[in-house]
Amino acid sequence: MAVLQHELTLGEAADLLFRALPGYRVEILQGRLTVTPPPDGSHALSLSWLVVAFDRAGAREAGLRYVQGVGLWLPTLPDDFAIPDFSIVDEDFRDALVQKNCYAPNVFRLVVEVTSSNWSDDLGPKVECYAEAGVPVYVVVDRKHDEVLLYRDPVNGKYPAPERHKRGQSVPVPASVGIGLDLPVDTLLDGD
Repeated sequence: MAVLQHELTLGEAADLLFRALPGYRVEILQGRLTVTPPPDGSHALSLSWLVVAFDRAGAREAGLRYVQGVGLWLPTLPDDFAIPDFSIVDEDFRDALVQKNCYAPNVFRLVVEVTSSNWSDDLGPKVECYAEAGVPVYVVVDRKHDEVLLYRDPVNGKYPAPERHKRGQSVPVPASVGIGLDLPVDTLLDGD
């Protein structure tokens, strides 16, 4: 009996992992397959609070949408994509579908990642990938180091040094997002 072997592409491997690990987030960052476990309670509460905060600030009325777990197609390598925890996108973002439930980076105005066990991805490859994609604002809720980092206005595919915000402070949402809002660091880190 002949056995045919087929080497999987990264995209095929990601699809298999996605189906085999329900609840896990599968991404390809800089040609590297990453798998993130489901969020813990504080992580989930932070994201729920962001939905409420942006809703109260009038995001929908400003022509924006807030979404969780929507794919962002990355220009770094052919199969690269990320699935941010939370994003503010243009109202018509669904018209920018690229493939695999991922949308073109130009419709993303703000991306938020809340760190989990693989926190180094949020602080390393994702900073580089989101900057190269031209995402105007990237917020990292860094639970590992107990601070919130604000990256903004990438130039030539790189973000300037981040603004660091500690407990007791607020992170101002930059005007480029299209809505005025201050995000309390403690609420972002703790979930409520």
